[in-house]
Amino acid sequence: MASPRSLPFPSQFGNADDYVESLLPFVTSSELFQKLCGGVHILDFLTQDPDMYSTLIHQDWREFFDRTEISDVLDLLMKNDLPSFETSDVRSDPGDRDFVGRSSLLPPTSLVDFIRLVRSHSLDRSIKSRRSENSSLSENVLPRHVAVGMKPKKIHEVSSLASYVDSLSSELSLDHAHQISHFVDFGSGQNYLGRALASPPYEKKIIAIESKPLNIEGARTMDVAAKLARKKLILRNKKQYRSKANGEHRLPEPEPITNYPQSLGTPPGNDDLAAKKLDWQPDDRGTNIRYIQSIIQDGNLDPVISRLLQPSTSLTPNLMVISLHSCGNLLHHGLRSLTLNPYVRAVALVGCCYNLLTERLPPPLTQQPTLRVKDPCLQQISSACNPDGFPMSERFLKYNHPHGPGIRFNITARMMAVQAPQNWTERDRNSFFTRHFYRALFQKILVDKEVVAGPALSEDGMGTRNPRSHLEDRPQIILGSLRKRCYRSFTAYVRAAIAKLENDPAHSETITRCVAGLQDEEIERYERGYAHKKKELSILWSLMAFSAGVVESAIVVDRWQWLREQKEVKDCWVESIFDYAISPRNLVVVGIR
Repeated sequence: MASPRSLPFPSQFGNADDYVESLLPFVTSSELFQKLCGGVHILDFLTQDPDMYSTLIHQDWREFFDRTEISDVLDLLMKNDLPSFETSDVRSDPGDRDFVGRSSLLPPTSLVDFIRLVRSHSLDRSIKSRRSENSSLSENVLPRHVAVGMKPKKIHEVSSLASYVDSLSSELSLDHAHQISHFVDFGSGQNYLGRALASPPYEKKIIAIESKPLNIEGARTMDVAAKLARKKLILRNKKQYRSKANGEHRLPEPEPITNYPQSLGTPPGNDDLAAKKLDWQPDDRGTNIRYIQSIIQDGNLDPVISRLLQPSTSLTPNLMVISLHSCGNLLHHGLRSLTLNPYVRAVALVGCCYNLLTERLPPPLTQQPTLRVKDPCLQQISSACNPDGFPMSERFLKYNHPHGPGIRFNITARMMAVQAPQNWTERDRNSFFTRHFYRALFQKILVDKEVVAGPALSEDGMGTRNPRSHLEDRPQIILGSLRKRCYRSFTAYVRAAIAKLENDPAHSETITRCVAGLQDEEIERYERGYAHKKKELSILWSLMAFSAGVVESAIVVDRWQWLREQKEVKDCWVESIFDYAISPRNLVVVGIR
């Protein structure tokens, strides 16, 4: 099932190597890209002097954005045909363009060039024709009892990935003589994927590895509903059990009866057996699913394999490691299992939550372009130097550039990489533009009231030096989420935020002293005074989310590149398997031993 192209790179590149050769210089040399992806933070939007927006965005861009609706800006970033803005006839007679008809200006050439660069270095997320050509890869409709607990998005993901790995295993048996005996699900959660693969028409053997006991218990219960597991028959004396529940006295738990033939009626017992109550609990025996509770800390599967290598059998296990939306380093562990365990024949992993990745490299030797306020938490994360973190590949790790060596993305860049701006609806974007504006404006109040320190001068000279240095030792405020009703107005937001911080021991004293007496009239003056900045913030957030598509692409390419570098890996590729509009984290990384 090797993909026709090892990476879904844009069509202007001849091969994957050409794409990577262009990707690495772009992410390390474009100052605007580096500032948009990790070099700015929305919290600082209203607190910097000179103004962040005017410092970061070119003047001709700002003039264009001022006269263009935000919906048209988003269309320009992600939908419009860019060559059409460059032809001489369009620039001389812009009235022929629908987009231009809604805006009094054509986009600046430099803006169009930047958009083209971001698009050309973002992996193609569309599902290619190979899927439609092979009918076996079409989604199998999950029976209702198997899809229990799943929302439509999860049903799409599970049905697509289950079909994909089933077809992959079939081709492995033909092309590589590897008959997959078990599928090992890293971080199985509620085991939706494993349950689908264990059910008809696949009927695969599943080893589900999950760290949380509550998830395993929930998954076993759903296995019963999916008719994949038996129920344990437990006989209890109803009167005595109720007495125990009421705390009157305690009785030992009865032993479960699992093998008594139901055709023989009620099992033998005492005279009041008719009053006994049956409790039903799932039983793993006789199913295709085996659960293992374990925290996955590396790719070593020896404890799992030792359970499969029974003395009574001569069968050699052939494993495929799978995962649906592995968070952070978990996908890295899954990839490494291919080289650390000779019985692992293939991996097929879909990642997510790039913000949970750790960083393998120390801070850069020289300061990268940034407008960020110095953040001790950010510095601590970037100094972790976790060997399991990003980047995985030697090529990304040792790539030389002016700030190098090595490719780095801080947590802000990685968090933006999980955005999906192509899927934003008008309601969605209005909601989070408002949330971000309220948070940035509240930060302005906190700085003005000396609750937190303002911007400090960065090493490259951008930003402003904070004259109130006595505030720098105060802890940064992490507000977190608030209830939806708190976003009905800025005043309601501020009141809810202050109330939450007053209950935080780290901030309660400072909040009470500095802002507890804040009046509604002053809050409303802040909102009126900065209302014009909301669109600017929305433009900046849109540019950040759009540009971060390259960050996600680089992270995925690094994983593919690592597989290429391993002598044990015979083939590897990346391709889209979900509809991006339904599930934007849709890239599967495949490796074959």
